[in-house]
Amino acid sequence: MKNQNSGETKKVSLIERIGSKIPDPVIIFIGLFAIVMILTAFMGGTEFITKQVVEGVESDHVNTIKNMFETENLRWLFDNMILTNWLAYASGILGTILVVMFGIGIAEESGLFSALIRKVGGNIPERLLPYLLVFLGIMSNLASDAGYIILIPLAGLLYLGLKKNPLIGMFAAFAGVSAGFSANLIPATIIDVIIGQNAEGFAKSANIPFKGYLGQDLNPYTMHYYFMLASTFMLVLLGGFITNRFIKPKFEKISYTVPEDMALSDFGITETEKKGLRWAGIGFVLSLAFVVFLAMGPLAPYTPEGGSKVTPYLNNIIILITIVFFTSGVFYGYATKNFKKSQDVITAMSKQIGSMGYTIVLTFFSYNFLAVLTYTGLGTYITYLGAKALEAIGASSSATLLIIGFIFITAIINLFVGGLTSKWFLLGPVFVPMLYQANPNMTPDVVAAAYRLADSSTNIITPLMTYAGVILVYMRKYKKEFSVGDLIAAMFPYSMSFLVAWTLLLLGFIGFGIPLGF
Repeated sequence: MKNQNSGETKKVSLIERIGSKIPDPVIIFIGLFAIVMILTAFMGGTEFITKQVVEGVESDHVNTIKNMFETENLRWLFDNMILTNWLAYASGILGTILVVMFGIGIAEESGLFSALIRKVGGNIPERLLPYLLVFLGIMSNLASDAGYIILIPLAGLLYLGLKKNPLIGMFAAFAGVSAGFSANLIPATIIDVIIGQNAEGFAKSANIPFKGYLGQDLNPYTMHYYFMLASTFMLVLLGGFITNRFIKPKFEKISYTVPEDMALSDFGITETEKKGLRWAGIGFVLSLAFVVFLAMGPLAPYTPEGGSKVTPYLNNIIILITIVFFTSGVFYGYATKNFKKSQDVITAMSKQIGSMGYTIVLTFFSYNFLAVLTYTGLGTYITYLGAKALEAIGASSSATLLIIGFIFITAIINLFVGGLTSKWFLLGPVFVPMLYQANPNMTPDVVAAAYRLADSSTNIITPLMTYAGVILVYMRKYKKEFSVGDLIAAMFPYSMSFLVAWTLLLLGFIGFGIPLGF
């Protein structure tokens, strides 16, 4: 066993060495921006022909790569750098993300999410605990990264209270939080916004129709909802089974220590928190009633004269869900006195927006890079070459083969480059149009769904994941010698099972013609 762990450590060290040489995504996008500018100087004036679809009619389109060092093009860059290329990119996705954080921030900073997790996890049979922890891990992604900080240590406490190895519960929670990062029961999560709205931007910039593989118009926020709903139940059942069948028998035999400063009461719910949860429930019901009123009244569907049906409540689903989270969080915060005055609410929202600082920096450089890639025609040229290469090797005739290939590529890249958003900015602009050009069944919703499941599944077996170090610290409280290699070995069954089952689920949706969302 010692030799085996040693071998795993060497593999991990290799991954860490490779990953340590990869620059921060912001630096990568600055470098790519410079490379694109230089390439256009040499390739300016190059012409190539692609297929384009306008109002359902396919035709040949002559593309010409622009030289960004020409006066007109440099002027375009500086005129559009801030407003058009950054703040308005993909219909203003940056603003949408910030609005989502208003509601999520209030619910998290008030203590509502932590209290809900402890309340739900306090009274359940041991056999069902892994299923619950995987489920709570998946649902905790509503609060961005709160699951890593709150749920995983609480899962350890819960198992400790049952006199079981706390690592078992922490593994299950980690699988749900990280490997199930894209799934959820709630539509229009922050991940849905980032993936969907950017996918729409990638498609439109390449003159690709933003339609699903069944030919329907896509809503960027809910285009994967049915798939993510089914994914949640599948991952919960699979994650719970793996924990009970493989993880529990192994780690029940392994010793652990209980820290002297560890208090099992940390998992309990105080009377004040119970009161807060009751008031949060009232806030939830009231806000939900208000949302229903809006959906049936001012935001009800309508059909303008001579036009197609419009659904305002779906178009504004981000704001409606934010209202529910905001109201529930405020009710809980005031009931528990975590919020004592209105300024506390503003501070809570500001704190969450402050945590988005890196995202703001990243999007400035990445969106300007993507804008130049589109404006110059170089992005279309890369897509054109990639599609031709896929045709040459015969891969374009099979959508199934393209899906599996893209999932494999994403899963491998995820071992070395962390961050769902930064990888989507790198891969999406290339693969969304490229795979569609290779095979028209590879629509934006299919490519984005394949990306989401691949990115999530291998999060738990890379030491380069943002929270890998934090997770190790939590687990070493109970077993000092617990290593990165031990963590990867424990999480490997979850990762591979999720990846295979999730891929089969996506192929099943497509094979049976089930819409991925609405």
